[in-house]
Amino acid sequence: MHDPIPELVPIKNRKAWRDLARILSTVFNPFLTALALFIILAHASARGTLDFWWLLFLSTFFTSLGPMLYVFWLYGTDRISDLDMSVRHEREAVFGAFVVFYLLGTLAMLATHAPRLMVASMAAYTLSTLVVQYITRYWKISTHALGITAPLVALTLLYGSETLPFLVLIPMVGWARVYLKAHTLMQVIAGAALATVSTIVFFHLFHVGTNVSL
Repeated sequence: MHDPIPELVPIKNRKAWRDLARILSTVFNPFLTALALFIILAHASARGTLDFWWLLFLSTFFTSLGPMLYVFWLYGTDRISDLDMSVRHEREAVFGAFVVFYLLGTLAMLATHAPRLMVASMAAYTLSTLVVQYITRYWKISTHALGITAPLVALTLLYGSETLPFLVLIPMVGWARVYLKAHTLMQVIAGAALATVSTIVFFHLFHVGTNVSL
């Protein structure tokens, strides 16, 4: 009568870990992390309230709102199988569109003489997405790992040790993607490495960030 009870505990534990992994994947979706980053950067760069809202709109439209609406449209019209774009050939085509979004955003920043910090960040997203689009032809690199790492590296370059405690989010999100079997450990590490390198390179090229050195 009492034999099945011990079996229920690990089942509940597995469900709890799976739910936690899904929550982390949803909360730290690349679109949302980009949105959070550019809110901070727009606030740091703006010369006033109107300038803040203009910079925020310009950046988030091309990195978050536009791409996110595009993905929802693809899913709603059955052009992709799921919102995570689990099928590799679907991801390649979508990332090609993302490259266009980010490139247009970078050009719009340059055309409107946006602060170098905003241009550097947008350019880093463009390069990262271009590399991801190419890699996706052969391998499923983790965009969640890239999406959480790029903002945290950017903020660390800007604010130094103040942001170091938040770096724990990188392995947490990486664990979630591996636990959900969405990616392998190497795919997560590759996404984080790509984000780190591209952010440091463009911050260096545009001479922004207090701790940038190559």
